[in-house]
Amino acid sequence: MNTVSELFGTSVFNDSVMKERLPKETYKEFRKALDEGKRLDIDTANVIANAMKDWAVERGATHFTHWFQPMTGVTAEKHDSFISPNADGSVIMEFSGKELVRGEPDASSFPSGGLRATFEARGYTAWDPTSYAFIKDGVLCIPTAFCSYGGEALDKKTPLLRSMEAINKEALRIIRLFGNDTAKSVKTTVGPEQEYFLIPKELFDRRKDLIFTGRTLFGARPPKGQEMEDHYFGAIKPRVQAFMKELNEELWKLGVLAKTEHNEVAPAQHELAPIFTTTNIATDHNQLTMEIMQKVAKRHGMVCLLHEKPFAGVNGSGKHNNWSISTDTGINLLEPGETPYDNAQFLLFLVAVIKAVDEYQDLLRISASCAGNDHRLGANEAPPAVVSMFLGEELTEILEAIETDASYCKKEKVQMKIGVHVIPKFPKDTTDRNRTSPFAFTGNKFEFRMVGSSMSIAEANVTLNTAVAKELKEFADELENAADFTGALHDLIKKTIIEHKRIIFNGNGYNDEWIKEAVENRKLLNLKSTPECLPYLIKDKNVALFRDFKVFTETELKARYEIMLENYVKTIRIEALTMVDMVNRDILPAISAFTKRLADTAAAKKAVANVESCYETSRLAELSALESAILNAVDVLDESLTAAEESDMQKEAEYYHDSVFVNMQSLRAVVDRAETLTPSDVWPFPSYGELLFGVR
Repeated sequence: MNTVSELFGTSVFNDSVMKERLPKETYKEFRKALDEGKRLDIDTANVIANAMKDWAVERGATHFTHWFQPMTGVTAEKHDSFISPNADGSVIMEFSGKELVRGEPDASSFPSGGLRATFEARGYTAWDPTSYAFIKDGVLCIPTAFCSYGGEALDKKTPLLRSMEAINKEALRIIRLFGNDTAKSVKTTVGPEQEYFLIPKELFDRRKDLIFTGRTLFGARPPKGQEMEDHYFGAIKPRVQAFMKELNEELWKLGVLAKTEHNEVAPAQHELAPIFTTTNIATDHNQLTMEIMQKVAKRHGMVCLLHEKPFAGVNGSGKHNNWSISTDTGINLLEPGETPYDNAQFLLFLVAVIKAVDEYQDLLRISASCAGNDHRLGANEAPPAVVSMFLGEELTEILEAIETDASYCKKEKVQMKIGVHVIPKFPKDTTDRNRTSPFAFTGNKFEFRMVGSSMSIAEANVTLNTAVAKELKEFADELENAADFTGALHDLIKKTIIEHKRIIFNGNGYNDEWIKEAVENRKLLNLKSTPECLPYLIKDKNVALFRDFKVFTETELKARYEIMLENYVKTIRIEALTMVDMVNRDILPAISAFTKRLADTAAAKKAVANVESCYETSRLAELSALESAILNAVDVLDESLTAAEESDMQKEAEYYHDSVFVNMQSLRAVVDRAETLTPSDVWPFPSYGELLFGVR
């Protein structure tokens, strides 16, 4: 295959393949079930399964797996072969509808937050027919949801699908009010930009911290970082270009719409951006993208780092979640439009999002919370921990005109009364973008910029879908019963703007003055760390939101709260233990060896020529003092780990943040200083300079 069009989707059992391989009636039944949200009967499932198996075997597949996304943050798979024994001792290749529709992995071995006891093993995977099956490494992968024996969601896909159903139902109610009887469904779409670092594998293999934690726990800053601003959008190095070429080809085979690639701000940092697609498929594709990135990088002698902050002192990596709402007929409901009613509909959806972000800013912050992302948010390289919205100058002026019943002055004065007088056209991209805003309108979509690079985008989109669904429901409830639709619409939009405009901020989100204004004057939340965020997840209003829209039961939500706390504690603990190990077994012995070398040299100079050694004596004194400080700091860290036994998981997470993590920073400071005074041939780990500039 020589062209992208020939290559694209060749490893995917997509709609065109199904049309070709399935009997017409079977394909018709499949599409009907999919479009109407109905269950497939077993006979139809058997036909699909057999066709899927034949297609996969022709392409070299010998096994199948239910590919799912448990609460580990990565994907999971259990491979079963297609072989089935014959009476004569031979085998045949079989795959049934039952095997396609349902699997049964061990549910107790995945994080469940107490939903499953250790001895309760049964769990189920259920086929998601809206996401195409694909072949990866000779295995037919079937995207699935994952639930417990009792039906509780144990994964990230199940609540995502539930949230998509919620916003579909409420958005349809809204567009019906505007006379749209054609659309049968409304879906959210996402295009997640993926940032990452590439470093030489031979250097990675010499860094215990990268191996165990994904980030550097020590490392003095090199002479050059990103100060020259010469890496962003710069010429891509041949080795990296070769990696990107293969990565694109592998992703295109899997139907992933990889579109844009470029160097990011930090040395060794890059970005891949896809074309948007339906949210659950985009989530699947992003998980695949992260996996394929790491595999392809190794084939090129590099390691792909997805941690949010692998290196101190340079930009970390995020994952901008470009979110929008569209009908099945191709209408983007966040597209400003050209007719009055189109504009009115857009404005109603716009204020629904504004209200959702304001009322559920805590949940949005939580959806981007993890130990790795805590290093990034608010660090003058990413959005602040305070959630706000950027709308741009023109949209903001339009909302202000509606709020005050004033004339909107752009090209001409037009009275802003929704659906009564002419509403001015306002084309997209009339104002600049804002890279400091956590939640920015970018023409026909919102860019949620807080999500961390290693994280699944599922949580962010579950929150967005459900929160916006709630606001749309309230709007529909009010407008469906209005005697005067036009007047009620105007009043509703105006009222929503007045009550929730505090969340709109078009200025510099990195400015300390904004943080002060946000917290003190606007009363917005500033949740700086994961332990600080997580209690908000189980607040009554948030439990009610997810419960009322059947996205999470209260039990499922509390389970996720426990899982996130546990993940945070485990992450910090592993990092702290790794630091202790590196210091005790590698760094202190290295410093000791060098100070001995200094002492021996100083003594030799004194003995031979009776010369005072300024360099050796000075460095010996400073390194000896640092050696003592390091020893003290590592002992303090070790002791804080020992004292971290808590029965309450929330208190334990707070302890790890307030005590263990603080002690880790203290230890790092003295170790990094010692590195600057120790020769590279003595220091046991590759330096930042080697790691960041090692790919040539």
